Amino acid sequence: MTASANAASYFVDRHVDIRPNKIAFREAAGKKRQLSYGQLAQDSGVLASSLGRAGIRREARAAMLVLDQIEFPQIFWGTIKAGVVPVPMNTLLAPPVYEAIFRDSRATVLFVSAELWSSVEPAAKAVPDLEKVVVIGGDAPDGTVSLEDFIADAEPMPLVDCSEDEVAFWLYSSGSTGLPKGVRHVHGALGATAETYGDQVLQLVEDDVVYSVAKLFFAYGLGNALSMPMAVGATSVLYNARPTPEVVLDILESEKPTVFCGVPTLYAATLAQLEMVEKPNIPLRRCISAGEALPEDIGRRWSALWGVDILDGVGSTEMLHIFLSNRADDVVYGTSGIAVPGYDLRLVDEAENEVAQGEIGELLVRGASAADGYWNQREKSRATFQGEWTRTGDKYERNAQGRYIYCGRTDDMFKVSGIWLSPFEVEQALISHPLVLESAVVSARDGEGLEKPKAYIVLKEGAPSDELAAELKEFVKEEIGKWKYPRWIEFVEDLPKTSTGKIQRFKLRDKVPE
Repeated sequence: MTASANAASYFVDRHVDIRPNKIAFREAAGKKRQLSYGQLAQDSGVLASSLGRAGIRREARAAMLVLDQIEFPQIFWGTIKAGVVPVPMNTLLAPPVYEAIFRDSRATVLFVSAELWSSVEPAAKAVPDLEKVVVIGGDAPDGTVSLEDFIADAEPMPLVDCSEDEVAFWLYSSGSTGLPKGVRHVHGALGATAETYGDQVLQLVEDDVVYSVAKLFFAYGLGNALSMPMAVGATSVLYNARPTPEVVLDILESEKPTVFCGVPTLYAATLAQLEMVEKPNIPLRRCISAGEALPEDIGRRWSALWGVDILDGVGSTEMLHIFLSNRADDVVYGTSGIAVPGYDLRLVDEAENEVAQGEIGELLVRGASAADGYWNQREKSRATFQGEWTRTGDKYERNAQGRYIYCGRTDDMFKVSGIWLSPFEVEQALISHPLVLESAVVSARDGEGLEKPKAYIVLKEGAPSDELAAELKEFVKEEIGKWKYPRWIEFVEDLPKTSTGKIQRFKLRDKVPE
C-alpha cells in the first residue's frame, strides 16, 4: 500500500497489512459493538466513496455531531480519505450555537447521531449551505438520509493524496468566554502529537487498552482515544454518554483499561465516590490529566489509592494536544512538569520580555502540531499565532528545577496589595481541606474598591455555616499565606463549567460579594 501524506494512510490503512483483525475501537455500553483495524480501513473507504457519489467535493466541510461510537472513526477517517474536512462538534451545545457553527463553517453535509437530531434540527433547517443530513442509527426523519442508505452499494475508494500541510480537519474551541472559533489543523499535526506526547510521554504500546473520559470531539479526547492509540495499534474504549464517577468506575472494572485519561474535576469526584464503594481491581499502568491544572492534593490521593501517578499536562485546541507535562519517572505534583520533547516554551511579560526564574509570565509554545489558524478570525489569528509561537493565555512561573507552575488564565489573574495572586493556588489550598470537594476563586472588590479574592465552594460533606467559612479562611492562611486567603466565601451546590470540565470563572466574577 503506497504511503501518502494523507493522515489516514498512517493512522488507518497501514494497519491492514500488520494487524487487520486487531480491535481498534469497542463500545462500553449498549450493544458493545467493536471495530477492527481492517474493517475501519474498509468502512472509511466506503464512506469516502459515498461522499463523492453524493457530490460532496474535496475541501468541503463535513459537520460531525456524533457521539463516541464506532461510527465516529469511520466518518472522521472516511472524510479525510476523501479530502473532505471533518468538523467534529461538541454534542452538548444549544441550537443557536450550532447554527452559528454551521454558518461559520459553511458545512455542506452533517453527520448526526439519531439521539442528537432533535437538538440540532432547528439549526440544520435554518442554514442555506447544508445540503445533506446523514443520520446515524434509528429511522431517518423527513429531509434526511440514514447512514446505511448513504453508503449502500458503495465501493471503497483509495484515499486522495495531499500535502502534510493541507488542512485535514477543524475543531471548534470550547468557547468558554464567547462563541467557539474554528481551529484548522493540517494532516501532519496528528502525527506530530503521536510522535511527541503519545510516544515519549504517554508511551502507548499495541497491547494497551485506553479509556478517555474526554469525548472525541475535543482535541484532548481525539488524541487520547483516536490518533495516539491508532498510531501504535492499541484499542480504545468508547462510551457515548456522560461519564459520571459511578459510570467511570463501572467502565474501569468491566473494560479493564491499562491507560486512563481524565480531567481534574472527574478525578476529584471519583475519589469522593471511592470513599463509598470498593475500589475495582484493574490493570492501570498510566493515568493522565489535562483541561485544567491538577490540584496537588488530588494527585497525591489518587496515587496513594491506585499506586499509579497522574501525569498532569497542559495542551490546547490550538496545539491539538499536550505540550507540557509530567512524566512517568518524573512526577512533581503541584507542577505541570516540563516541555514535551519536540516543543519549546517561553514565559513573557506584557512587553514580550522573557521573565526571570520565579516570576509570572504568559506561556508561549512552539511545535509542529500548531494549528493553521482560526477560520474567518484574522485578528484573533494574528494575536494568537505569532510566527512559530502560539500564545496560550496561561500564566506560569518556572522554578529553579525548570518545572512550570500554573498560576491561572491571563483573564483570571489579579493583584492583591500590588502582588499577583494565583486563583489556582488558593483553590488548591481549599480543596485540600477534608470537607471541600471543589472551589473556584475570583477577584471581587471590597468597600474601598480594592481587589480581593472571593471563593465559591462545593462541599463534600457537612453543612455550610459562618463557622466553617471562618475555619476555611484560617486554613488557607496557614497553608499558603495570610494575604492570600479569600475575604468572602460563598457555598454553592455546583460550579459553572464548560463541557470539558473547565470552571467558567468569568460567570462568577459577575457576582457582587455580600
